[in-house]
Amino acid sequence: MHANLDPNLGFNIFTLLFLGGTFAAALVAGLGGFAFGIVAAAMWLYILTPLQTATLIIGLGLVVQGYSVWKLRHALDGRRLAPLLIGTAFGVPLGVFILAHADPRYLRLGIGVVLVLFSLYGLLRPSLTPIKAAPLSGDLGAGFLNGVLGGATGLAGIIAVIWCQLRGWAKDAQRAVFQPVGVATFALSAAWLGGQGSISREVVPLFVAALPVVLVGTWLGLKFYGTLDEAQFRKIVLVLLLASGIVLFVR
Repeated sequence: MHANLDPNLGFNIFTLLFLGGTFAAALVAGLGGFAFGIVAAAMWLYILTPLQTATLIIGLGLVVQGYSVWKLRHALDGRRLAPLLIGTAFGVPLGVFILAHADPRYLRLGIGVVLVLFSLYGLLRPSLTPIKAAPLSGDLGAGFLNGVLGGATGLAGIIAVIWCQLRGWAKDAQRAVFQPVGVATFALSAAWLGGQGSISREVVPLFVAALPVVLVGTWLGLKFYGTLDEAQFRKIVLVLLLASGIVLFVR
């Protein structure tokens, strides 16, 4: 049973679950650069409808990713970003179409298998052989698959994260690629939901209440991120990818 949405949130179980989930999600996203939706949904779905949860993940995810991208703006590289962004722009509409007109469970299960196998392989091996020279088609293809998965499941940027891991870039360079791609995926999804009139007014007071919590959690996560070396960051990313894969199985 979902709790009724009250614009004047009181200090109760609903508030604890909502704001607690918001803070935990922002902290993890600030640390690892993604997985805001995974952590938030784990708690929000007990008190909110799936549509309300998805809407808030998209809206607040834009804030989290946008803030992080701004903090890492020194590492932005347009040549790395452009093909992934172009691919994502073409992939999101297909993902949304799958979500609206087909059963997305098969896509989620397939991607879940890939995420679990990739992350376990990476965690059990000391290192992955990086792809030093990838053709433009590889970047475009990764972006397209990223957009399809983001549109169909709400997991924005997951494929871009894997691609950055395979490319073997430094941690700042990785986040300066997959986080802007995540922002683009969230923005495109938000535009689609808004165009369909699917954004409920009931989530507006929740968004406002969550905003300062999101900013504090993201700021703290970024502080922890600054203490990580390359190996530690790689392990955190792989663990979050493993969690993403498991979430896709149980959704």
